[in-house]
Amino acid sequence: MRPLTEPEVRESFANATPDEERLIALPLDFVLLDWDHLDFLAWRDPRTRGRGYLVAEIDGAPVGVVLRAADGSSRARSALCNVCHTMQPGDQVALFTAHKAGTVGEKGDSIGTYMCADLSCHETVRLAAPLAPNEVRGSVDRRLDGTRLRAEAFVARVLDPVRSDA
Repeated sequence: MRPLTEPEVRESFANATPDEERLIALPLDFVLLDWDHLDFLAWRDPRTRGRGYLVAEIDGAPVGVVLRAADGSSRARSALCNVCHTMQPGDQVALFTAHKAGTVGEKGDSIGTYMCADLSCHETVRLAAPLAPNEVRGSVDRRLDGTRLRAEAFVARVLDPVRSDA
């Protein structure tokens, strides 16, 4: 991902209301981010419990979405993150929803997906997990590409009504 400035990140949010835009808190380590190793930018709001953000490049431009984490925790023993495709303990995966952009989002339409609860998919996919006997794992590059594409696809689904109007 190309390096972004704070104003670029703040201006990128497609589904944020003016009040939400005002409340966006960037990650505490924003100035220290290693942009060369980010496929997309995702973080939990350090000030507001239950809120997160995802910024991906769509058609060469940064596009961000405001996410809401579902209340409560899963009773499942394990769960799969739909972005990085990593199986994790159930309490480390959460349902995140995003209001759709445009008028349909203002009317309450939203979409959701299960993601790493701390939104660290870009880091999780880089971890080398031990293999089970006879397990074959795809290359790290393929896993990284897949994770990036799935994050971009989620953002594109949030934009869907806006993109069709253009």
